[in-house]
Amino acid sequence: MCRSIKTLRPPVLPEEATEDEIRAAALQYVRKVSGFRAPAAHNRDVFDRAVDTIAEATAELLAGLEVRGQTARKAG
Repeated sequence: MCRSIKTLRPPVLPEEATEDEIRAAALQYVRKVSGFRAPAAHNRDVFDRAVDTIAEATAELLAGLEVRGQTARKAG
């Protein structure tokens, strides 16, 4: 697990995660898995698509989680 990725759900994060926080976590994940901090030009498109896909999946996950009796939030 990449140590730079922080937990984005309550109660660890007191408020709903922002798009920027979700995207930063997705970027850290893609960097860790790919082994590239910044991809070469010929890998930029696939790298950016992966970040977008993971950010969307993360937002969906966070929106659907029910934590300690809290109700699930609606995906936006």
